[in-house]
Amino acid sequence: MDDKITIIEGPPPVFEDTNDGWAIGLNESPMLYDTIFTQVRTFNGPALVERCHHAWKKSGTIYLHYRNEMGVEEKAPIVAARSVETDDGQVLLLWLRQLPTFEDLQEFMESSDDDYDDEDFDDDDGDDFVE
Repeated sequence: MDDKITIIEGPPPVFEDTNDGWAIGLNESPMLYDTIFTQVRTFNGPALVERCHHAWKKSGTIYLHYRNEMGVEEKAPIVAARSVETDDGQVLLLWLRQLPTFEDLQEFMESSDDDYDDEDFDDDDGDDFVE
């Protein structure tokens, strides 16, 4: 039970892309991941953050378990957590690692293709080999 934080009621979390420099630095790995952000209300924010710290101290992974819009259970690894007190109660701020969607990868590949033209690979130094 210590390796997950579960959303037990309410709507699915709303995930946002994060552009914070420190959060992007959490993405260093051999795989291409996105770092996303969400915030959820809780009654025990500091204890949940402590659970994350305990897992990370043991070089473990802790996951956010939730149901998506279709009601299917999903999980995403938590890479950073913070608890804040608001006028409405405690809020848990979570940064998560997520594999990019197919659309994200397709968009990336299209933008990469635009960076290279066939002209970039022409050899105009006059040392062409002809038989």
